[in-house]
Amino acid sequence: MRTDDLPTPEVWDTSLPDWKDRIVNRRPLIPDLPLFDAVAEKALAIFKRLRLPDVIGNPTFAEAGDDWIFDFVRAVFGSYDPVRKVRMIREFLLLVPKGNAKTTYAAAIILVAAIMNERPHAELMLIAPSQKIAKRAFSQAAGMIRLDESLSAMFDPKAYSNEIVKLDEVVPSKIQIVSADPSVVTGAMATFTLIDETHEFSKMSKAADVFAEIKGSLGKRPDGFLLQITTQSKAPPTGVWKSELTIARKVRDGEMRRSMLPVLYELPPEMAKDDGWRDRRTWGMVNPNLNRSVTEDYIAGEIEKAEIDGPHQMALIASQHLNVEIGQGLNADRWAGALYWAKNAVPGLTFERMLDECDVMVAAGDVGGADDLFGFSAIGRHRKSRNWLVWCWAWCLRPVLELRKSIAPKLEELAQLGQLGITDTAAEQVEAAVEICCRIRDAGLFPKQAGIGLDPHGVAALVDALEEERFELGKHIVPVGQGYKLSGAIKGVERRLFDGRMKHGGQELMTWCVGNAKAEQRGNNVYVTKEAAGVAKIDPLIALFTGAILMDGNPEPAGNLDDFLSDPVLVAR
Repeated sequence: MRTDDLPTPEVWDTSLPDWKDRIVNRRPLIPDLPLFDAVAEKALAIFKRLRLPDVIGNPTFAEAGDDWIFDFVRAVFGSYDPVRKVRMIREFLLLVPKGNAKTTYAAAIILVAAIMNERPHAELMLIAPSQKIAKRAFSQAAGMIRLDESLSAMFDPKAYSNEIVKLDEVVPSKIQIVSADPSVVTGAMATFTLIDETHEFSKMSKAADVFAEIKGSLGKRPDGFLLQITTQSKAPPTGVWKSELTIARKVRDGEMRRSMLPVLYELPPEMAKDDGWRDRRTWGMVNPNLNRSVTEDYIAGEIEKAEIDGPHQMALIASQHLNVEIGQGLNADRWAGALYWAKNAVPGLTFERMLDECDVMVAAGDVGGADDLFGFSAIGRHRKSRNWLVWCWAWCLRPVLELRKSIAPKLEELAQLGQLGITDTAAEQVEAAVEICCRIRDAGLFPKQAGIGLDPHGVAALVDALEEERFELGKHIVPVGQGYKLSGAIKGVERRLFDGRMKHGGQELMTWCVGNAKAEQRGNNVYVTKEAAGVAKIDPLIALFTGAILMDGNPEPAGNLDDFLSDPVLVAR
């Protein structure tokens, strides 16, 4: 059968517009669906009879489980049309916090899929976030088989390869339990794929290609499914995880129709903000297994320990145990301006619009090393409102994608948005920055003096290139000290954001950098340093602070090019 001959089922409506009310009142998060009840009940009966291999007494899921997981199992398998051999829902995403028996449920569901499967020689793949968890998932599945005589005759678990072979002459199949390694996953043609901890893929280069391949194989197997069971990420969502989560939320909210069932145990944003997630009354809303596999006292104890260990650990607890999305408002040591960044975004504000609407502009750069980002900013003063307008850029050398693999997917995402350039040489970055400066000058917007601010170190190539365009060092190009010398600018930008006197284009680049920024108070000075932010880059934000130093001087435009070049050299700052 050709791929284009395969049946194309209609797409069921899986939206849940009242999900917030359901979360708060702990009602089911699965909408009413026209399931194929006979298939649903058969799968659920199999699931319920499986035994928990690592619990005292080895209770069955019927004894130890709860309605929320039973409803989910019914939906996964009850969406299969046994007559047309087509699955009406092809993708499932279950977002549930750590401690809710996620890996155990994953092992059980993939086992049920193997039993229910009708395709000869089908491949089933369970992808775990690490080899350790892959081993655990295999152990759970093998243990369930060992505790059931009929399943022991049906399956042959092979511990050395993490494979489970279904011994059926008519419909043989194989379960592979692997770690999330693109080299292992690539090329697989699985009918059923279950991913444990999707957010871990965001750390991997080429993750988007792997997901495209997994989903592509579904197109040739209308009876198959892709099921993702995951907690929130330990950092702001990025890469494939951000994409999958965004789609799932849109489907849930009714903004998109897709062959997908999202079941997302997360608080409404208005309840999670301002540390609302710390209210004990909310914990059971997002932990459906509360007081079964995870207890309220355990979560409370983890939060108490995090109070001692610091804000990073607190953010980790919130994301992993309460599904709080890490972002600009979660870390206690966040840069204060992050609280007001989002509200100052102006849709449609671009660099080109700034050239049209500003009466003066400055530029600034933070030039990193070969394994770092080159951040660049332009700040303009709106000629009517006098508000500051901001646009930023960043570039990185191509080897950074290998050197900083944990952020490579984010860098690739920003490159696709056109907000970050990935270059083969540093010279290309210098050329791009010089072009920006020339456009500001040619528009008559640079001040006569101190229009370009640069970190004094590591900028020789950029200064040389600017001088070739008749920008003069000490006049148009000035050094701006870093570290404590930026403290005034940092505080000033915070105040402008608070008052709404600084606007920006809502760039994803800057949302990421601002979310990464951590502030340190040392005496009377505030530091926002690269060292504190680690590999989560903030270079364009540092470039913004550098430019703010120049704008604080209340500059006036030079006018045309002749005026720009004729003013006496600035002697000292």
